[in-house]
Amino acid sequence: MSALDRIGQKLLFSFDPETAHGLSIAALRCGLPVGATTPRDARLKLSLCGLDFPNPLGMAAGYDKNAEVPDALLGLGFGFAEVGTVTPLPQQGNPKPRIFRLTADEAVINRLGFNNEGHAAAEKRLAARKGRPGIVGVNIGANKDSADRIADYERGVARFAQHASYLTVNISSPNTPGLRNMQAREQLGELLSRVMAARAAAPAQPPVFLKIAPDLVGAELEDIAAEVAEKKIDGVIVSNTTLARTGLQSATVAGEAGGLSGKPLFGRSTAVLARMRKLLGPDMAIIGVGGVDSTEAALEKIRAGADLVQIYTGMIYAGPALPGRIVAGMERFAERENLKSIGELRDTGCASWSERL
Repeated sequence: MSALDRIGQKLLFSFDPETAHGLSIAALRCGLPVGATTPRDARLKLSLCGLDFPNPLGMAAGYDKNAEVPDALLGLGFGFAEVGTVTPLPQQGNPKPRIFRLTADEAVINRLGFNNEGHAAAEKRLAARKGRPGIVGVNIGANKDSADRIADYERGVARFAQHASYLTVNISSPNTPGLRNMQAREQLGELLSRVMAARAAAPAQPPVFLKIAPDLVGAELEDIAAEVAEKKIDGVIVSNTTLARTGLQSATVAGEAGGLSGKPLFGRSTAVLARMRKLLGPDMAIIGVGGVDSTEAALEKIRAGADLVQIYTGMIYAGPALPGRIVAGMERFAERENLKSIGELRDTGCASWSERL
């Protein structure tokens, strides 16, 4: 972490987490911070689901909820950025305070509850960037008080298919009551059938990914894998935040309700990732997310079976230069190991990681 990053972190940490988040978005809108030049090494490029990624590192959903700064994020060195979660209608989310730093654990607990400005605001911004380069995914969700949550996902597909490089169906947040129940096989089957039908009827057909929770167990993962394969979903994102609180040092806030992200999530999310790779086989696209805060952590996700890797909480503690450092580290690793492609690393640790569940 550079001296400038440390100063920036100290300044942001003097504010409550939600205010600090808003200030970071405002800084990116103003063109700050300026990312370091990121390597564009051919060994880091990969093609997946018809998309050409300049490198395998992406910004996870949850940061740029309203599609305000996707291009600024790409400028920090990311190979792709995912905006959202976006719901059809604007909603305030859960009462504040609702974000808590666990500094000793390099983690965060949030119970935001899909706070966002709604479809119309996000669509306007994404339509305005038409023609610009860069892979920008859109993470879609359902309103808390929706009478038909599956219909909300259909609306998201219809609205954003023509603007998104890919779409993510997010049913794994723990902060919307009952949402995770949609991961159960019967509900999931109906959801995915209707989502794919909505995509077929849309003016464009971007890849569709399903984002799952890290707290699922063996039979649940098997059911999800079966439905994903049967409904011909393009990929899976593993994983969202966890409800677990094992081994945390930050006792004063560890009991707060919400989803835990950051370093403590790495082990569980990586083991679930590896298990999903074994269940889905070698051809399914998988994005690994959870606890990535360094080049080695990102590479370990790839070893466990990820094609792509996403980060978010790691940047809170390591600063905005983190994506550039991770990508540069990947380049050095590929050079040192004489790899033709970073993808050669994929699955080399899958067996050992999958046994940890």
